[in-house]
Amino acid sequence: MRSSKSVAVAALLLGGLTACSPAVSLDAAPDAVNPDCAEVIVRLPDAIDEFEYRYTDAQATGAWGDPTAIILRCGVPVPGPTTQLCVELDGIDWIRDDSNAPTYVFTTYGRDPAVEVIVDGDVASGTNALIQLSNAVGNIKATGACTDPNEVLDLPEPGEQSD
Repeated sequence: MRSSKSVAVAALLLGGLTACSPAVSLDAAPDAVNPDCAEVIVRLPDAIDEFEYRYTDAQATGAWGDPTAIILRCGVPVPGPTTQLCVELDGIDWIRDDSNAPTYVFTTYGRDPAVEVIVDGDVASGTNALIQLSNAVGNIKATGACTDPNEVLDLPEPGEQSD
């Protein structure tokens, strides 16, 4: 059984093969029917940088570029605590999975439903994509946030002595 992440990454990597088709073929996420996903989708930008929006054939998804450079899927499994890099951009916390670099998978942290954004780092900027998607993704209420490892581990600040 393939994970939703590997299916989405495969879809991005194969995006060049669908460049001539009118719609990008994607799989809907497990919670794509969540009403909050509809709120995200209606607010998606017409373009991200120079990449124009393309229609998709799956609920709660979006794609940009021809061939596809950026994919969004709403309703992916909500991530739990992780050791992966978690960053805040424009008010949204994102976990970055770079295990398939230069294809990067960003998943919202502390939001339910979770949103996944897959970026082909050879042609698109993940930072720009996430910032330009923040207006849409920000419609899902934050219920958690990235945690600074120093807060969790109770490490002393540089120059402080520990007890």
